Amino acid sequence: MKKFSFKLYKPVAVIALAAGLLGLNACTKNFEEYNTDNTGLTEDALKPDFNYIGGFFPQIQSSIYFNFNNTNGDFQLQQNLMGDVYSGYLMPPNNFRGNINNMTYSLVDGWNASAFNLAYNNVMAPIYEVKRRGAAQTAPEFWAIALILKVEAMHRVTDIYGPIPYSSYGSGGTSSSYDKQQDVYTRFFKELDTAVTTLNTYVAAHPGVSLFAKFDMLYGGDYKQWIKFANSLRLRLAVRIAGVAKDKAKEEGEKALNPANGGVMEINKDNATVSGFGLKNPLYTIVTAWTDNAMNASMESILVGYKDPRLPKYFDHATAYPGTYKGIRIGSLVTAKPDYTGYSIPAVAENKTFKATTPLQLMTSAEIWFLRAEAALNGWANAGGTPGELYEKGIRTSFTQWDADPVAVNAYVADASSKPIDYVDPRNATNNHAAMSDITIKWDEAASPAQKLERIITQKWIAMYPEGQEAWTEFRRTGYPKLFPVVNNYSNGTINTDIQIRRIPFPNTEYTSNKAEVEKAIQLLGPGAQDNGGVRLWWDLPH
Repeated sequence: MKKFSFKLYKPVAVIALAAGLLGLNACTKNFEEYNTDNTGLTEDALKPDFNYIGGFFPQIQSSIYFNFNNTNGDFQLQQNLMGDVYSGYLMPPNNFRGNINNMTYSLVDGWNASAFNLAYNNVMAPIYEVKRRGAAQTAPEFWAIALILKVEAMHRVTDIYGPIPYSSYGSGGTSSSYDKQQDVYTRFFKELDTAVTTLNTYVAAHPGVSLFAKFDMLYGGDYKQWIKFANSLRLRLAVRIAGVAKDKAKEEGEKALNPANGGVMEINKDNATVSGFGLKNPLYTIVTAWTDNAMNASMESILVGYKDPRLPKYFDHATAYPGTYKGIRIGSLVTAKPDYTGYSIPAVAENKTFKATTPLQLMTSAEIWFLRAEAALNGWANAGGTPGELYEKGIRTSFTQWDADPVAVNAYVADASSKPIDYVDPRNATNNHAAMSDITIKWDEAASPAQKLERIITQKWIAMYPEGQEAWTEFRRTGYPKLFPVVNNYSNGTINTDIQIRRIPFPNTEYTSNKAEVEKAIQLLGPGAQDNGGVRLWWDLPH
């Protein structure tokens, strides 16, 4: 049995958990033996102010977009060298492992296991403990928030790997079985049902009361905002499965959009961002101290091509090429530092968008407007407007979020001529590539359904920056925006260069500790599937 530690805040107590809870070991039979608070503080002593369950939430909230205890390296592996790169947002100016790494599709297990292990050890384990302590009965509003955070964290995990252990988590035994992704999504929707119903009932019965406020790193204890977050999360997941489960997607999407259920995010005050408890933004450290982040060539092509006023809010100018924005194409054979460190980096110096104190972004209202535009495109009820109206609302909300020129947005949404530009690498012409798309910005009601979707997703992709995991997922689902393929593909034929990477293989630790079940999980990926990065997930249809 492997022991895992997490922190209980206010007061601080370190508790050793038997995680079985998974990650590095699936065994749970000795859970109670290890689940002991060795500080001498009993649950009864902590109950009067709800510390006995609330104290676990800071770890849960700061481990989704991981920087718990400000361990920046974990974030780099969980998010930055995976979703941030595959989304077309960022690219490290660092030749990690001699360019035999994720950027060239030579997938590094020691990197890619992080998203799996961190989620189970730092989110699922403390949520299990909150459940074990009876939160569902004694503090149902706390449990409702735990369920929302659970879905937010674990949908990222299933959208990376596919089948995951979910329904069996914490059930004991020496192994943990995997659920197929469709079943995981079904449980997500049911858990959001419980959360929204519970919080709406609580708010009606206890207006203005929030015992969760001192543990809340997102909304300061505002349960109505948590309801909007849950509904918005439901809408995100509903739209995701629209291609493979049309009726279920419509049902869940319309439920999310029904104002009687508490509404969805609409203004930037509603954005789900994590801050407080000394949490620092890991992107800032990785850019400033480690010089391990730069603009991706796809970002350059689209944002420069569109003359996007948000560009200086997102990135600094390239110091090696003054007055320009310059990205690095994925799969480039990057030379040793400091050769490519003169390319554009996330905006830490000029507009200082990213600081150590910048909150970690989970979801924004701009994203929700674009989801509503797609819902309207699908003919769902309660979308709140036409696809074109909602599309433009998404752009305007994003401009407001980033404090971009409020006058410039009018010209931007009316721009029917600007297009993505060709990519030219001044260091190595081998990396050059023609623009991947000629899609413009202005909404065109006469456009084809595919062109309408490309506009929606391209602008949504711009607006969701820097949340690369979600952007990569939406690229896989829709094929938009059209991103540059890798220059060098070292996957030994398991990943198609043009189709691009579709998922991450299961961690090697699962093969050593949970072998029989992970082998069954591979079969859940589809007939004849193998555990590699070229296999499509359930919702990822060819397009």
